[in-house]
Parts: sequence; structure tokens; C-alpha cells
Amino acid sequence: MTKAAETPPRLRGLIVMPLGEALGGGEQMLRQLLLRGRDDGIEWIVVFLRSGPMVEEARALGVEVHLLEAGRFRNLIRRLSVIRRIVHLVRARGVDFCFGWMVAGQITAGFAALIAHVPCVWYQVGTPRPDWLDRMATALPACGVLVLSRAGEVAQRRIWPSRPIRLVYPGTPLDALDAVRRIPPIELRAKLMLPPAGPLVGIVGRLQRWKGMHVFLDAVAILGRSRPDIHAVIVGGPHETEPGYGDELRDQARALDVAGAVTFAGFQPNAAEWMQAMDVVVHASDDEPFGIVVIEAMALGKPVVAGAGGGPAEIVTHGQNGLLAAFGDAAALAAAIERYLADPGFAARTGAAARERAQQFSDVTYARNVVTAVRDVVEASTSPHTASRAPQA
Repeated sequence: MTKAAETPPRLRGLIVMPLGEALGGGEQMLRQLLLRGRDDGIEWIVVFLRSGPMVEEARALGVEVHLLEAGRFRNLIRRLSVIRRIVHLVRARGVDFCFGWMVAGQITAGFAALIAHVPCVWYQVGTPRPDWLDRMATALPACGVLVLSRAGEVAQRRIWPSRPIRLVYPGTPLDALDAVRRIPPIELRAKLMLPPAGPLVGIVGRLQRWKGMHVFLDAVAILGRSRPDIHAVIVGGPHETEPGYGDELRDQARALDVAGAVTFAGFQPNAAEWMQAMDVVVHASDDEPFGIVVIEAMALGKPVVAGAGGGPAEIVTHGQNGLLAAFGDAAALAAAIERYLADPGFAARTGAAARERAQQFSDVTYARNVVTAVRDVVEASTSPHTASRAPQA
């Protein structure tokens, strides 16, 4: 066998995941990696720093899982204890590299990798900002950083020191969405107890101000002046950082006199069915890192209005497979929605083009690209510990 034909050595990577509960896209991405990226030359071990449903979900997949409750960052004694336990695990299991999942995961993984003398990679799943968390995560030694979008890459390069960066777009389970797409929207309206007739527009995401639900409500109020039969849906549960935002939205709906035309659905595990019931899906986030829900709506063949900045602008080509509107501009958002509602032919063509574009973002492709990027930066590292080592007694 020639050297070129040899199978690359199998690596063992330890993922440090700060959460055990699926709150957003970053957690969904880890689920997809563990489901789709376990047979491409990397054996994953996952350390969760907080308990939650994802712990048992990962174990059910046959992944080696450890739960090490770390508490908040200000509890330094507990955090240091967890880092020491991760270092011991790295050495005992012959781990080749640590992989910090999100900024919070990297702050723990980076210290553990530094002490254990193994390479470290991390996934920046947000839009980097020059706060202390991003600065500390970037300052810790790492042989590479994965980012979600070109916009994220530009932002990450602004933070010192410079690290090798690899762009890996997230994905979504296209087969499952295709099955939902075949369900007639009228059937889902009945199932979900939504109005059977009239325009139905909606937004899906955690209830956080930067997600733009308040802008969406302003746009609904504008549309309601000429379309009194319009109905809006907000799908998403509260986030621990802004527990009162949902109440603010309900107050806003009452103040705008559209409360009767808005359904607050809360968190829904079947969010794809809610989107399939909609005529137009809106994504109004401010500088969204990527926007998995945009891909999901596009895979359903839905006309989408998304933010003109961040990741969605790299997914959507304005006027071809979707429409873009600037964050905070309720009038522009309402105009984009009205363009679809006023021209069903344009909406259908845009939805079909959106579905074709979404095929480039499967969960299988995403997981394979993560593995490839991680191997690339780990093997390019000059660390003498890149090669696999036997477990220590």
C-alpha cells in the first residue's frame, strides 16, 4: 500500500460542552456532530459542564460522556477542580486534542489542554465581540478556531492574538424537513389550532431582544392596516438571560392593538411544522452568527425574510431565494412580507429557489466538514503531542 493510500490515523478528541440543555443552534450543532460525525476518523469524548437532557442523549448514541458540574465562572475553586479532572481524563484516555464548544467551553478546554500539553481547537458559534469572554477564549493557546460564517471570521480576526481559522457552515437534517414539507399547510393549521384562512406569518427563535421579535410585531401592526385578516405566530421559549422579554412582547402586542392577531406558541419541539403552516417565515435577528432556522425554512420551500447582515446574508441572495431587510427597520420588514403576500407567483418561485439553496447545508455535510477542519488544524499544529498516545495507567 502506498503512503497516499494509507488511512489517516484515528484521533481521539475531547469536547468540552458548557450546557446540557438545547437552548439554541450551538447545541443543535453538537447533536448533529455526535450523530453524523463519529465514523470519519475521530472518536469523540464529551464532557458536559452542566446537566441536562443532552447528557443522556449523547450516551444513547454510544458516545463516552462525563458530567462534571462546573457552576458559574465566579466559582473559581469548582472550576479549577473541573479543569484538573479534565486534565486527568485527557491523560488517562489518551486524548489527542481538546475541543472547546462555544466560548464558554473553550475557556475550560483551553486551560485543560494547556496543562495537559495537548492541542486545542474551539468552535466560535456566535459573532465574536471584544468582551472579556471572547478575549480570554482567544488568548488561550489554540491551534485553530472554527467559525460559522465569513462575517464571524472577520469579527474573530479583530481579536488578538490571531489563530488559524476554518469556516464551517452549520447544517440541518434535510430528510426530516422534506417529510414535513409534504404535509399540506392547511392540515398543520388545523393541528396547531391556527386560523384556517388569511395570511399567516411567523418567526422562530429564543425570546431575546437581539432576535428582533419586537421589530416583527411592529411590522405586523403595519401590515394589519391593509390586511386585517393577517395572523402572526411567535415560536420560541424564554432565555435565561432575558426572562422578561416574553412579557414585554405581549405588552407590546396589546399596545399595538394586535394581541388578538398574534399567537405566542412558546417553545415547540416541532418548530418545523409551525414553519410549514406559515405563508412567510421571518428571521429578524441583529447580526445573526448564522441562522439555522433560515436554512430550515428554506428547506421547507418557504418564502423567507431575513436580516441583511451576518450569516443570513451569506445564505440568502436577495430577490432570488429570499428577501433581506435591515435589522430594526419594521417598515422594510413589512414591505418585504407584503411583497410575498401580494405576489403569490414570486413567493412560489422564491420558495422553490430557497429549497434548492438549502440542499447545500445538510447535517451530513456539516459533520464531515467539522471533522475535516479539526483534523486539518490539529495535524498542522507543531505540538509534539499531535500524534496519538497510548492511555496512561
